[in-house]
Amino acid sequence: MADAANVGLIGLGVMGENLALNIERNGYTIAVFNRHTDKVDAFVAGPAKGKKVIGCKDEASFVKCLERPRKIILLVKAGDAVDQTVEKVKPYLEKGDIIIDGGNSFFEDTRRRGKELAAEGLYFIGSGVSGGEEGALWGPSLMPGGDKQAYEKIRPIWEAIAAKVDDGPCVTYLGPDGAGHFVKMVHNGIEYGDMQLICEAYDLLNRGLGYDAERIGRIFDRWNAGLLNSFLIEITGEIFTVIDPETSKPLVDLIQDKAGQKGTGKWTAETALELGVPIPTIDAALTARLLSSMKDERVVASRALSGPGSTRFEGDEKGFVDAIEHALYASKICSYAQGMALIHAGSVHYGWGINLAETARIWKGGCIIRAQFLDRITQAFRRQPDLPNLLLDSDFREWIVKAQVQWREVVITAQKLGIAVPAFSASLAYFDSYRSARLPQNLLQAQRDFFGAHTYERVDKPALGFIHTDWPSLVKSKVAEK
Repeated sequence: MADAANVGLIGLGVMGENLALNIERNGYTIAVFNRHTDKVDAFVAGPAKGKKVIGCKDEASFVKCLERPRKIILLVKAGDAVDQTVEKVKPYLEKGDIIIDGGNSFFEDTRRRGKELAAEGLYFIGSGVSGGEEGALWGPSLMPGGDKQAYEKIRPIWEAIAAKVDDGPCVTYLGPDGAGHFVKMVHNGIEYGDMQLICEAYDLLNRGLGYDAERIGRIFDRWNAGLLNSFLIEITGEIFTVIDPETSKPLVDLIQDKAGQKGTGKWTAETALELGVPIPTIDAALTARLLSSMKDERVVASRALSGPGSTRFEGDEKGFVDAIEHALYASKICSYAQGMALIHAGSVHYGWGINLAETARIWKGGCIIRAQFLDRITQAFRRQPDLPNLLLDSDFREWIVKAQVQWREVVITAQKLGIAVPAFSASLAYFDSYRSARLPQNLLQAQRDFFGAHTYERVDKPALGFIHTDWPSLVKSKVAEK
């Protein structure tokens, strides 16, 4: 049909509306549908007025106006809403049609949906979309996974609407079934770590040095012009400039210190445990959000539990600010190292073949964690595709080893002042544990074998494999000797 839409989109929240406008601006006719049809009317008569946008009032007419093979983007809430939406449009689809889930769905759900739809001759692509409202409108980072042939049919659209950086659009095919949503999940986990590290730097500047919002904003602006250049550092500097019109106080100072979350951080932590990958910085960030939500309990505890007499730093302020900058950068390296290690483990476990260099490259623009040093991460994995950990790359290794003096100074000072820096501390502990040839878990294994016969291996007799010792008998015989 002459007026057929090239692609369809279901879910006209802010992200859905902005992505639809992005697609239309890049030369495609798009059909839109929403469960509450008044939103369709408002969108077509408002932001989409005069544009190549077809508003539809039901699933049948929506599917009917799409060219074949039909390409349908879902931007609905993760979970049951995705399954329900798929079931409602499926009766009108034909073999070869493609459904693209652009929400933050759990990757195991994406794997399941892909298998179920493949059995009916339909294709399912799970594509992470990062960049928030602005990214959706002007160019997000896109992380698609699913059937490779199906992705090739949507690739021109995805490359057209993605953010652009010096080495191409911020999109790449990541692998089959749930690969795309897995990478998006870990991206969000890294984001958790990034945000918590920034908050800890702010806390040290605010409570540790007594700096006000304006002064802290200037520091973040300066940091954004250097090694820490990134979207999150940039917007943090901007946040400190916003004044509440009612009170004439910095708005950030009036915000309740209770953080929310939508689940991707929790999924990242649970998946890392299942795959046996340590992600302590991300875990610490998740725990910090949970602790922050206990506001009433913390207020009571603040009156009952005493700490150091003062949280105020006394010493070389400029030197301490510089040390915080280096500690923040070093800790960010650890957070990204953990995230990339988790992606690699997931890729191996599920047989996805994810290219880590490309993963870092598509995060250089559009997404929330976009940062200058992602180019260095991209180069690290291009130099050594099988790099086991980012800390072993020559570039990062040299920098983080030099930075550790200031990094340690920040963590030690924070502990002395009684200012919690869980993510800074977790990052440093990760670095120290990873670089240690021997850890104290030899004692842990002895304990496990003592009370539960869990066995252990001997350093001096590896050929024996796993063995068990009757510890109580040896202890008794030793006592008898005395």
